[in-house]
This record gives sequence, structure tokens and C-alpha cells, in this order.
Amino acid sequence: MTEPTYLPYHVLIGSFAVIGTMMFGLRKALTDAAWPERDRAVAFGSVSIVLIGWFLLALALGLAGAYRAAPDAIPTIQYGLFIPILIGAWLIWRSPAVGRIIDAVPQPWIVGVQLYRALGVIFLILYATDKMPGLFALPAGVGDVTVGLLAPVVALAYARDARRNAGLVTAWNILGLLDLGVAVTTGFITSPSALFSYEPPNELIAIFPLVLIPVYLVPLSVMLHLASLAKLHGWLAYRRKIEKFFTNSGSTEAGGRSPSLKQSLRRAP
Repeated sequence: MTEPTYLPYHVLIGSFAVIGTMMFGLRKALTDAAWPERDRAVAFGSVSIVLIGWFLLALALGLAGAYRAAPDAIPTIQYGLFIPILIGAWLIWRSPAVGRIIDAVPQPWIVGVQLYRALGVIFLILYATDKMPGLFALPAGVGDVTVGLLAPVVALAYARDARRNAGLVTAWNILGLLDLGVAVTTGFITSPSALFSYEPPNELIAIFPLVLIPVYLVPLSVMLHLASLAKLHGWLAYRRKIEKFFTNSGSTEAGGRSPSLKQSLRRAP
């Protein structure tokens, strides 16, 4: 299938804008949180290396055709999709360092940055020009645009009244995850492979540049949703260790010396 000439510009410029916006927002959040300069530099540098290094790896694999689908082959795109999600989910749940970074970033920013999901309008454009099957393009395109346009609305509502609109943030995150789940499912069904046969096949989604969406932007979106929910509901490892510290402090207040917060954070599992 002939690739539209505008497609690389749309995907690459969009990806650069997402990475740049996230790095700018993180730097501002760490500064506003009054982190020590060394801690800010380490956290910002680590996240930047992960975001840029992950993108370059996805770009290299996409250009090499590592995820290219074929009617007689087993798909490989699931590795680029699910491995980052599993690693990211584990870090959000178990890593105090990652939890501390998430805790420093305001919830409205974690939500609002997903305005970039509106870039999913490209699926509707490709469907309208007979470049992509409707079974994938319509739910993925409409869902992404809806979630993306709602992101700043939900973020602003939470910023104005966090307690009243916490449920709205939860509902938006669930909607976003469901949208991604539908897109991934229909993407697998419509892509050419030895497992499924669909006409017309969804060939573009597994080759450069569009492959950067399922192997980079989709996992990134899932992690942002998980980070938002973890921050909202107190699931961060960093928060759990603080809670354990105060629990331990309360239990030793009567007869013994409680551990320091630093010691508690170091010892807690």
C-alpha cells in the first residue's frame, strides 16, 4: 500500500511535540515542588534518557521493519507494545523513585498532557482516503479524538475543585484505557498475520512511521493513565512507604524511638 507523503510529518512532529511537552512539564513540576537541585537534575535526566532512548529504539526498530506484518507470519508488534507497559506498570507500583516523581507532578498536568491523543484523527483521515479499514480506524480515531479533547477539560475541572472532580478524573482514565484496549484489539484483528485474515488489511499500522503509535505513543498513554490513577488513589510505592512510616511511628510512640523517614523509606519493601 502506498504511504501518504504527509504521514511521516504527522507522526514524527507529533512525537517530538509530545516528548518536548512532557520534558518541559516535568522540569517545571520538579522546580515548583522545590526539590533540591541535585535531585531535580537526576530525576529530569533519568526521565529524559528513558523517553528519548525509548523513542530512538522504537524508531530504529520501525525503520528496520521489525514489526512489519505478513499474512503467513506471527505478529511481533505485541512485544513493542506490551513490554514497555509491563515495565512501566511495575515501576509505577513498586518504585519509590518513580512514585516520588509522579507525586511531584500535578494531576491536572498528567491528565491535560494527553491532549496529544487528538492526533488520532489521522486514523479517520486514512479511513476517508481508503488507506485503513474502518473496523480499526473508526473506533480508534473517534476514541482518541474524544479522549484527547476531553483531557484539558477534565484537567481544568480537577484544578478548580479536586475533591468534587476526582471521580471525573477516574472516569476519564477508564475511558482512555478502554479506548486503547479497543484500538489494540481491532489493530491485531485487522493486521495481516497467520492468526487473522481481514480485508482490506491494516498494513500501515505495522510499518514506519505509523508503527510508532502502537509501540511508543500507546504504551506512553497507558502509563500516563496508570500514573494518574495511582496518584489519585494513593497506589504509589512512595506514598505507601510514607504511610508505613507514620504507622510505625504511631506504634513506637509510647515505648520506643521511631525510625526516621529516610530509614523507613530505605527498609520498606
